[in-house]
Amino acid sequence: MRSKTSESRRRFLKTAAAGAAAAFVAPRVFGDDKAGAKRPIVGSGEHTYEVIHDWGTAPDSIRYGNTHGVCEDAAGRIYVHHTVRAGSPSDDTLVVFDADGKFVKSWGPEFKTGAHGLLISKEGSSEFLYLADQRRGVVVKTDLDGKVVMTLGCPMESGHYANAGEYHPTNVAIVPGTGDLYVADGYGKNWIHRYDAKGTYKGSFGGPGKEPGQVACPHGIFYDARGAEPAILVADRSNRRLQYFTLDGKHVRFTTDEMRSPCHFDTRGGVLLIPDLEARVTLLDKNDKLLAHLGDGENFALRDKPREAFLPGKFIAPHGACFDRAGNIFVVEWVEVGRVTKLRKV
Repeated sequence: MRSKTSESRRRFLKTAAAGAAAAFVAPRVFGDDKAGAKRPIVGSGEHTYEVIHDWGTAPDSIRYGNTHGVCEDAAGRIYVHHTVRAGSPSDDTLVVFDADGKFVKSWGPEFKTGAHGLLISKEGSSEFLYLADQRRGVVVKTDLDGKVVMTLGCPMESGHYANAGEYHPTNVAIVPGTGDLYVADGYGKNWIHRYDAKGTYKGSFGGPGKEPGQVACPHGIFYDARGAEPAILVADRSNRRLQYFTLDGKHVRFTTDEMRSPCHFDTRGGVLLIPDLEARVTLLDKNDKLLAHLGDGENFALRDKPREAFLPGKFIAPHGACFDRAGNIFVVEWVEVGRVTKLRKV
């Protein structure tokens, strides 16, 4: 019997592939990262970036599957969360690099089939990672070395699930100060669940649909402090929109302009960063007006092709993204051989 997650992804692939068919072009060998070659430039004005594909040097034992999440810690290290490709000698799914792309360490074989959302949170003097495993239906909080601090499973007390197998969490948001935790069940039953800092269930909002307050594949979730009032921002992916909620789960507003299939978020200053699964990365200002589309490729049909078929400077299926401390952007993509791209701010 097919799972809801499989059905959802099949539907997305069918729709996206049909739209991308006309955009498919003959493969070209990568030239942007060869010695002496000029790398592509994307964006314009203050939002101009040099594209560095296949950033970071991992050991030969680690072979990326779909690269799903990325974040930076206070020391400037970059964390990449991926599903393990079949035949990889290592099952580690969390790969850590220094700021120059040198491999530091890896861990996390338990996430090898379900690695998805990744969030880093400063709590007191320490930093913690929150890893969403959509296949096992858990959210795991760890220290930066992978030591488990807390595990949250299916919130059966919500009354929305007949069994834990219906729950497929995709991303997590944390409210600074209170530590309240929000989990988006993006591949399951389309609910957003709220917990306190200790993991005690506090309630749910959302639910499947298109009306205000309802969601369809709430894939990404983020604490957004850009406005006059803080909000919980949801990448309402299958509805092709962003949806804002109050911290207690009341609908505030939508953003639909410039959206295809928004996946997740990060912010720097007033700029909102959105990896969009349909082949581009979008930057919006504090009023959600377009600043730039970066690497707009419309080449989703390439996602299961060899790396040599990928087009320099063009994205295929951005799934996660983050700013680093210098304003550069890291993008990871839902492609079968994985891809980590650094957009170096020019």
